[in-house]
Amino acid sequence: WAASYGQIYPELRRLEAAGLVEGQADPTGGRRRIVYRLTAAGREELRRWLAEEPEVYEVRDEGVLKLFFAAAHGESAPATLRAMHRRHLEKLGQLQAIEAREGPEGYAGLVLRYGIEMTAWQADWCERAAARLEAEQKTAA
Repeated sequence: WAASYGQIYPELRRLEAAGLVEGQADPTGGRRRIVYRLTAAGREELRRWLAEEPEVYEVRDEGVLKLFFAAAHGESAPATLRAMHRRHLEKLGQLQAIEAREGPEGYAGLVLRYGIEMTAWQADWCERAAARLEAEQKTAA
């Protein structure tokens, strides 16, 4: 889940104002740091949220966006796919290293396997799509 500091800290302040988390100063190495923990009300709100069906499904991939608009300059599409393929392989290696090093179990392990399998599929799809477009470009030439 990608979030910036500009999103996280205002949200933590909102949750604290609502009584769902408590922050406590815990400076380390001369840096200001606040550690947050759930309150009883926060745990109850978390349980309520977990019981709801997921509503948000969002995939943001600049490469896919570029492919969508590739009709404007389709010659670049195979290179875009090759770059996407490399990025997915890199991410796959990182996820597999986490699995090998930590071997997470339970829900964390389940989520890690989702990431590994999804990333492997994405890398494979990029490879197939790039090969298809390259073949089409050779035929057209």
